[in-house]
Amino acid sequence: MHQSYIPTEVLDRVAWMRGGHDKIIVDPARTAHVVVDLQVGFMGEGALLEMPVARGIVENVNRVSQALRSAGGTTAYVQYKFDPDEPHYWRSHYGRMTPDALERIQAAFTVGAEQHALWSGLDVQPEDLIVPKTRWSAFIPGTCDLDSLLKAKGIDTLIVTGTTTNCCCESTMRDAMQMGYNVLFVQDGNATRGDAVHNASLANMVLFGDVVTADEAIARIEAGRHNEAV
Repeated sequence: MHQSYIPTEVLDRVAWMRGGHDKIIVDPARTAHVVVDLQVGFMGEGALLEMPVARGIVENVNRVSQALRSAGGTTAYVQYKFDPDEPHYWRSHYGRMTPDALERIQAAFTVGAEQHALWSGLDVQPEDLIVPKTRWSAFIPGTCDLDSLLKAKGIDTLIVTGTTTNCCCESTMRDAMQMGYNVLFVQDGNATRGDAVHNASLANMVLFGDVVTADEAIARIEAGRHNEAV
């Protein structure tokens, strides 16, 4: 697992706006845990885009899912897929790949491929959402149905975990916040290639929401459940 660190000067950048007190409150019924791309192709040994440290966050990811689920919240697994027939083909990305790289991506992440599957260690339950996406962010119109599914449930707060910290997870959080969602980003529930890259992303994420540990996210879920019961 990463050794997470956010410099004091970065935290100070947002302190004048938030005063150090405006923490995002979790109402479990209006909250979704969005688990990003924890698939075999990113996590399996020898997989095409293997992120070894991602295997170490699974316990924390499951703990957050279990806490939110038991409090009446929603867990949504977003699952990257390659779809050459999608209406909005990602030419700006795939068009720059070598033929070999494109072929390997397609083989790994086409629906039904072994590496496309969700990681077997995830605590996926029948009531959870499994939502395909074809971009790094899960909030690009026309490429993922996550936003409409969450809005149908009245969800306004997200807890983001997954891989990679600095790409799909950060992209998802940035877009979600700018679309009006409150977002908690779990520092020990996200993974990428090395602490330096991970921490650089965390330094960005404090501008878009609350960067928390898994324990802190669970504590806010529990506090929200208590408030509902009062």
